[in-house]
Amino acid sequence: MVRVRGRSRRRISIAALTCYKPGNRSRLIYRPRRDDGRRDGRKSFSWRDYRDLLIAAHQQLGGPIVLIWDNLNVHKAAGLREFAASRDWLTIYYLPPYAPDLNPVEGIWSLLRRGWLSNVAFATPEHLVQRIRRGLRHIQYRSDLIDGCLAETRLTIRAT
Repeated sequence: MVRVRGRSRRRISIAALTCYKPGNRSRLIYRPRRDDGRRDGRKSFSWRDYRDLLIAAHQQLGGPIVLIWDNLNVHKAAGLREFAASRDWLTIYYLPPYAPDLNPVEGIWSLLRRGWLSNVAFATPEHLVQRIRRGLRHIQYRSDLIDGCLAETRLTIRAT
């Protein structure tokens, strides 16, 4: 999450999946979400937003998904658990309670913060969103960066 000073739109959240399959290039699939500033509006992703991201990933990847997720409370929401249980193409495993060092997506955020978001004074929330999208697009086309994020966790992918 990156905070922006401003009157009504202060938060931009991003959900991302790093996707690995032996013999294929690694992929990054993401969705940004900007706080709409309404009092009754959500400031972050709901379980429905994550569901929609998983459906889009399934369509893009064209196969089953084994999801390794952190323990964010919305990742364990009842609606999302029911959704996952009703999909034969989706299997979810959870990382230990506090293990950011095992999550390759944390490496993506590190790359973004150290590169495209460093040393920039953002004039507007739109400027921040533009820089985030530009940085993530650049990472998307560099599978070696995505592979490096997995390597940093010391986890490996095995074909079964």
